[in-house]
Amino acid sequence: MEYEIRDINLAPSGENKIDWVKKNCPLLRSLEEDFSKTKPFDGIRVALSIHLEAKTAYLCKVLAAGGAEMFITGSNPLSTQDDVAAALVKAGLNVFAWHGTTEEEYNHHIRQVLKNHCNIIIDDGGDLVHMLHTELKDELQYVIGGCEETTTGIIRLQAMAAADELQFPMVMVNNADCKHLFDNRYGTGQSVWDGINRTTNLIVAGKQVVVAGYGWCGKGVAMRAKGLGAQVTVTEIDPIKAIEAVMDGFTVLPMAEAAKIGDFFVTVTGCDQVITGEHMKTMKDGAILCNAGHFDCEVDMAWLHTNAISSKEQRANIMAYEVTPGKFVYVLGEGRLVNLACGDGHPAEIMDMSFAIQALSAKYLVEHEDSLEEKLIVVPREVDLEVANRKLKFLGIEIDKLTAEQEAYLNQSLV
Repeated sequence: MEYEIRDINLAPSGENKIDWVKKNCPLLRSLEEDFSKTKPFDGIRVALSIHLEAKTAYLCKVLAAGGAEMFITGSNPLSTQDDVAAALVKAGLNVFAWHGTTEEEYNHHIRQVLKNHCNIIIDDGGDLVHMLHTELKDELQYVIGGCEETTTGIIRLQAMAAADELQFPMVMVNNADCKHLFDNRYGTGQSVWDGINRTTNLIVAGKQVVVAGYGWCGKGVAMRAKGLGAQVTVTEIDPIKAIEAVMDGFTVLPMAEAAKIGDFFVTVTGCDQVITGEHMKTMKDGAILCNAGHFDCEVDMAWLHTNAISSKEQRANIMAYEVTPGKFVYVLGEGRLVNLACGDGHPAEIMDMSFAIQALSAKYLVEHEDSLEEKLIVVPREVDLEVANRKLKFLGIEIDKLTAEQEAYLNQSLV
């Protein structure tokens, strides 16, 4: 076992967090029980880079129960919880991560994970895949395939596949119905506002909230803001999503106009420079900015660091930047993922579904190693349905089933 963490003595606190998650993740518990018997990952080395908190830790333990040798790091410098990392090491897993890494340390931890001839890659944002294809190409020969958790990561994979650069198959976990319909919408919606509220201790009701991006994550953030009593404005580049936002009852404006009215700004786009210095100059004094996209480039932090007249830490996880004389904007969590930099991430019950998709997708890759032809793999429908049916069972909900006659009716020929 190898590890690089802050402090192994923090393990008891992390173990308590993981136990709490386990009690609230019946899907993963059922998979842990199944995997312990069938050992689908026996002899398999898994490299995993996901926000290293308690839900991710339990996924790692479930895969380990299935026989996997785990090599684990975080996927964001501020999202690793040191006590959780310690608990995984105490449980015998290889962990290279700590909270508050520098860019150099972050990349070093990824190298430490990938140097171990890993067979399955579980990625969140694409950093493992990127390093394998650039700096550590000698490790590619050992890879069966991988799974990508996020919209941002899939965008990167699609660009690689289009350029014929992707060297092994990747399952697009984010696109599974049991992932994006629930994790992206309900998970992001709740956890973003949890991070904002616990960090700012300010009222949302009656405020102007600007949500940049109306994908599934943006829909969740906007819906929860509306539920908290805010007036919500959406900015978009996609005309279809803009119409959706209008018909969902939200105002739609260009960011140049929305910047003038917002009290809270949440970026959820997967793109860079969504909020620029020019936007910030027109904002109200006291505007609060945060990001719920994967990378810290949606709010132009580089511009702030270079051009702000002054800056100071106003409160834990809140930096004040003077953008014009006497006018300040406040950035939460250094412009990184606000739900993890300023909170605990998505609720356990939501990640239970997402990580069940992850675990079953990894199992699919191992079982179909010799027949994988496509580089970008859609999550098999049977995996989505297995997770959905298990979830309904744990919720105590029954649904109708088609009769033989109904199936025949739906499948009848048109000629």
